[in-house]
Amino acid sequence: MCDAHARDPLAPPAVEHALREYRALLRDHGPTWGEDPIAYVRQIETCAFLMDEQAFWLTCLQQVADRYPDATEQEVEARIAELDPSEVVRDALRGEVLDNLPVLRLTPDGALLEAVPQVVLDDRPLRTTLLIDSSRDAPVTVHVDGGVHALAARGARMVAITSASRVIVGETAVDLAPLTRRAVPARLRLRAGFPCRWSVTGANGQGWYPAAAPHRLDAHRVPYFHGDDIALDVPAEPVTVRVTRGMEYGTAEAALTPAAGAETLVRLAPGRVRDAAARGWYGGDLHVHLNWSGDTVGTPAQAAAVQHGEDLHVLNLVAGNVASERVYDREALEHWAGRDLPWSDGTHVARAGVEYRNDLLGHLYAFGVTAPPGRFHTGFLDGADWPPNAAGCRELRGLGALLGYSHPFHVPVGEDDPPAALLTAGRNCSAREVVADAALGLVDSLDVLNHSSIQATAVAYRRLLGAGNALAVTAGTDAQLSFQRRGNQSSPPGWARVYARVDGPLTAASFAAAVRRGRTFATTGPWLELDVDGRGPGDVLDLEPGDRVTVTARASGPGVVKIELRTAGGVLAEGTPEKVGAELTVTEPTYVVAVALGPPHPSSMHRSGVFAHTSPVHLHVDGRPVAREADVRWCLDYLDGLEKIIRTSARLDGRQQLGDHLDLLDHARAVYLSRLRPA
Repeated sequence: MCDAHARDPLAPPAVEHALREYRALLRDHGPTWGEDPIAYVRQIETCAFLMDEQAFWLTCLQQVADRYPDATEQEVEARIAELDPSEVVRDALRGEVLDNLPVLRLTPDGALLEAVPQVVLDDRPLRTTLLIDSSRDAPVTVHVDGGVHALAARGARMVAITSASRVIVGETAVDLAPLTRRAVPARLRLRAGFPCRWSVTGANGQGWYPAAAPHRLDAHRVPYFHGDDIALDVPAEPVTVRVTRGMEYGTAEAALTPAAGAETLVRLAPGRVRDAAARGWYGGDLHVHLNWSGDTVGTPAQAAAVQHGEDLHVLNLVAGNVASERVYDREALEHWAGRDLPWSDGTHVARAGVEYRNDLLGHLYAFGVTAPPGRFHTGFLDGADWPPNAAGCRELRGLGALLGYSHPFHVPVGEDDPPAALLTAGRNCSAREVVADAALGLVDSLDVLNHSSIQATAVAYRRLLGAGNALAVTAGTDAQLSFQRRGNQSSPPGWARVYARVDGPLTAASFAAAVRRGRTFATTGPWLELDVDGRGPGDVLDLEPGDRVTVTARASGPGVVKIELRTAGGVLAEGTPEKVGAELTVTEPTYVVAVALGPPHPSSMHRSGVFAHTSPVHLHVDGRPVAREADVRWCLDYLDGLEKIIRTSARLDGRQQLGDHLDLLDHARAVYLSRLRPA
């Protein structure tokens, strides 16, 4: 594991002080860092074992349904927070045994230890977690290192142990020898000539890491770390070394058996498959956390290694709370607001930004702020869901922020589904206020590429475009450097990116300006190009009724099987990635976007598969932008549904606070209604 107490050379005193506080929170409370135990904080307790959040939520919903069949939608979240995380993990795994979670099965006839043996290089005890799973119809007591753990009938318990622990069931000591296998040590030195992402695995899939590196796994459970000219201890057994560098590089691989007791040099470098910056395109991740609770503490030096190791051009490290008042990395924002972070260079810009959060109304990223805001969140610890997010948007805009909604929607919906399909119950962080804030021009973008439902967000995004909202498509992974095992949130930042076509040198300001102009596409890896009569995303064509335009799109990169050309009216054309084209006769204002699609693929960290989506080319007719009646009415119906949610579920102190929300919705309705009237 990494040295949690090493001082970060990039951290100024206030940031280093905050990092010490975070280490103390981790030591005293575990991965939740003492946060209010609401439902998604309970998920944090299990994420090292259930890296796919979907498994956690589906298991919780099933347990609640089994135990509380009459629970209302509003009661479900509270019931989830009451569930035993050990039982949730046991039920979700369905008998699977993980490398970091051996299982002690207590059967009516005895006890059986099941484990994935971990290779060790010395006599130091292996630290791990033991899942005790009882199938007995009566309570049972298990003693672990002198501690007493009482399990209910058919209960479960997770207990921290080492391979030297003493575990006793009844009067019988459990043999823990299957937890480990001793190997002869060797040493590797890895050298590419530039910073990269490395993966070193043994024949059993076990990862090996440098002494100072966090033990991160990506969404495919592949171990990785970043850097160049790196030394690490490995077994003197067959190992595989892989190296890559983000989505503009390929992967190189070498299989070898290092010599015992010696250092073996491995020279290996990934080949470049694309140089976006040479064409004026720069890729960014607008939503990354350095710290947000977790099983380790993220540091500026780690962020620097990740950004350069992934060749991520733009990195937005957002300060935000989890479930209480504490805003993680606020000290970094206060120190660096308005300035590039110290590891930035001509093709890599890192900034400290903001995640503005309300779990009922939605979460927003803010990039390029010149100072910390006065308010980072509303609605936590039973606080009021007030003021509306619009107030936060206005403040952050006043601080120079590029602004957009993050991880907007969670449940897949159909293209023709009503707004109610998106307005699901619960304080689930959905971007519910986006339809109002977009109409009022308070946000610049929507993170169509995110860790939640890309498909649902893309549907909502195109509805918003069709209703006359000029939003750019962006990407925010919500990657969290303080987690080592959390699915695509422990994947490297930049596993999805927004590429923006920048005028002149890359700076925070030039990148933000390109996004505001809509000169973007977002991708999990494919390179996607859209051309409408020589114009690209963000451009406007002023046309007359009956004019014809030629539309083409191309995609390259692994995993793409189809491209769609879409207008406000739906799919214009579709075909293979090499090239899709169509002639469009324009009779009314519309837009054109391109979408690239593919099934799950090793190059994509999102479970839904390969995906890319452009911002629109706007086709104005007689000087009018698009305002498709069906989409405008969809937005109006959405606002009606949002009003019902605010009236029934928002925590508000008095009629004035409710009135502020209703006023916001009325202002947004007026904008949409004005778009229905003839010019």
